[in-house]
Amino acid sequence: MDPFLKFCLRMGDNALILGQRTGEWCGHAPVLEEDIAFANMGLDLIGQTQFWLKLAGEVEGKGRSADDLAFLRTEREFLNCLLVEQPNSDFAVALMRQYLFDAWHLPMLEGLTASRDERVAAIAEKVVKEVRYHIDRSRDLVIGLGDGTTESHARMQGALNTLWPFVADLLATDDADEEMFAQGIIPDPETVAASFRAETAATFAAGKLETPETELTRTGGRNGIHSEHMGYILAEMQYLQRTYPGVNW
Repeated sequence: MDPFLKFCLRMGDNALILGQRTGEWCGHAPVLEEDIAFANMGLDLIGQTQFWLKLAGEVEGKGRSADDLAFLRTEREFLNCLLVEQPNSDFAVALMRQYLFDAWHLPMLEGLTASRDERVAAIAEKVVKEVRYHIDRSRDLVIGLGDGTTESHARMQGALNTLWPFVADLLATDDADEEMFAQGIIPDPETVAASFRAETAATFAAGKLETPETELTRTGGRNGIHSEHMGYILAEMQYLQRTYPGVNW
C-alpha cells in the first residue's frame, strides 16, 4: 500500500474507532457532565475522521468517499491501533484509553501542522485545537481520580495496567512511517514518542499512579490485525449501510 494512503487511513481509522467507542457512553456515563463531554469528543473525532478519510479517498484514486471507507471496508482493511478498539469495561478504562490516545495524538498533530503537504497541515491546523481540549480534560480527570479516593485510585491504576500493553501499537513505526518522515509529511515518530512518555510520566506522578513494568508487546492493529473486539464494533457501526446499501436519509 502507498505509504501516504496508509498514513491517512491510520489517522482516520484511529479517530473513527475511538469516536465510535466514545459515542457508546451517550446516555450511559456516570454523571450528566461526562455524558455530554464524551458525546462531544465523539463528535469531534468523527469530524476528524471525515477529513482524513476524504483525503485517503483522493490519494487512493478509486472514487471511494469517506463514507465508503468507513462503512464498506472489512476488519483487516482497518489500520487503527489496538488501543482505540478496547471495550468500555468501565468508566476508568474509557477515561484512561482517551488519555493515552490524547497523549500521542496531540504531539502528532502539532508536528503535522508543519507538514510539507499542505493538505495534511491544513487538517492538523483545524483539529489540533479540539485535541488540546481533549487532553486537558482527560489529564485532569486521570490526576483527580488517581489522587482521589482509595476506590478511584484502584480503578485508575487497574485501567492503566489493562491498557498499557496496547501503547506498543500506538507508538509502533514501520517503513511507511519512516518514508513519510523522510519526505517531511509527518514529524519524527521518536519525537512524538518522547513527548508521549514525558506527558504520561508527569501525569501519572501527579495522580500517584505507577507506570506498569509490563513490556509493550500488543501490536498489529496498524497493519490490520485486530483484537477480538473489532468485529463487534464494525458489525454495529456498519449495520445500516451493509443492510441497505446506498441508503440516503
